[in-house]
Amino acid sequence: MSSSLERLIAQVRGTVITEGDDGYEEARRVYNGMIDKRPGAIIRPADRDDVSAVVRFAGETGTDLSIRGGSHSVPGFGTNDGGVVLDLSSMRGVRVDPENRTARAEGGCTWGELDDATHEFGLATVGGVVSTTGIAGLTLGGGIGYLTRSRGLTVDNLVSAEVVTASGELVRASEDEHPDLFWALRGGGGNFGVVVEFEYRLHPVDTIYGGPLFFEGAEARDVLEAFTSYMAGDAPRQLGGFFTWQLGPAAPFIPEDRHGEPMCGIVACWSGPPEEGETAFEPVLAMGSVVGHALGPMPYPALNSAFDLPHGLRHYWKANFVADVTDDLLDAHRANGPNAPTLESAMHLHAMTGAVHDARAHSTAFGNRDASFATVIAGIWTDADDDEANIQWVRDYYAATSPFSRAGGYINFQSEEEGDHAEQNYGPTYARLAEIKRTYDPDNVFRVNQNIPPAG
Repeated sequence: MSSSLERLIAQVRGTVITEGDDGYEEARRVYNGMIDKRPGAIIRPADRDDVSAVVRFAGETGTDLSIRGGSHSVPGFGTNDGGVVLDLSSMRGVRVDPENRTARAEGGCTWGELDDATHEFGLATVGGVVSTTGIAGLTLGGGIGYLTRSRGLTVDNLVSAEVVTASGELVRASEDEHPDLFWALRGGGGNFGVVVEFEYRLHPVDTIYGGPLFFEGAEARDVLEAFTSYMAGDAPRQLGGFFTWQLGPAAPFIPEDRHGEPMCGIVACWSGPPEEGETAFEPVLAMGSVVGHALGPMPYPALNSAFDLPHGLRHYWKANFVADVTDDLLDAHRANGPNAPTLESAMHLHAMTGAVHDARAHSTAFGNRDASFATVIAGIWTDADDDEANIQWVRDYYAATSPFSRAGGYINFQSEEEGDHAEQNYGPTYARLAEIKRTYDPDNVFRVNQNIPPAG
């Protein structure tokens, strides 16, 4: 252990775990079971001073620094070999202001924790579709979820952020304070600092109507065409969700003899008046021959946690944005979707129309705001012996759909291989992001991410 690391360990008040300590093996594990790295130290800060101390240490020594929120980074950016992991799971406080409809949440919170806190007041903000995801990574990448079509991206609902910058300084970023930093945080990923607290705008969302429904796989092309046309056209904004290719789950609403069959599905959420839910779903149910569904009224957090997966599964993902769904793209999905090798593997096509398009194109750093859908092809499996088959399915699927999609993708859905796609991911916002990076992190201390190097 270096003397500088020893000084850091002596300085922080939080928990420090190094190799050889009890709990190190558990502490170094992340969501993606394919990631097997051994950091020099894992630090769980007691407070913001600890965060500042760790960031200053990384900047002064050049040590790799990984920021870990919910640990859901598929490329494994929440860890590294030989460096320091700043594990924010020790900072998970949430304060809800129901009168002003805002919530403040510390950077280590998960969406499940934030959803539970705001649901007590019949409120919610735009989150993702998995409750164990960290609020930090999802927010900084943009934030696409069930409420996106009615309330925009998560970053459109961010009011302010308390940030430790590369110098170790704690600043507040908002429309009025450090507005350039605030702009960059809203979609620029973890490139600009450690957000120790997020302030969100909340909306009246309590009981929703929704859930999964599955259609015959043979009708997938028609269902996908109907879904994308409806979501990009006349669908009410209170209806959000995604289309999916998936093997039929062993669920009570799917006939037992159909378990494991290739099917297509739609997972959707009606956030308008619950009593209007059945009527709202009539056009969706009419998109094809329904094999089974679990639609109904439920608390919003229940839907947002319905598809949680355990940590430790193996993941390999690829992603892109789609502006227009062409016949060639439909054909490519129809040819590749049914080949999903495992029950957990899936393709999701998330609708990002409606309120997303209300904001000006470059009002935040989120790239490709004018796209209509965000695609993720997610290979998920258990056994390392199956790595080759699952990775190849994702690559083949991606290769088939890429010519009919945009070059860039949603950074929260991408693997590490897409790290050189930063300019495509952000499009016209990239140059400004690089300039802001030079201002707030000229030495690229925050580089263990989908990195944006400083300009110049």
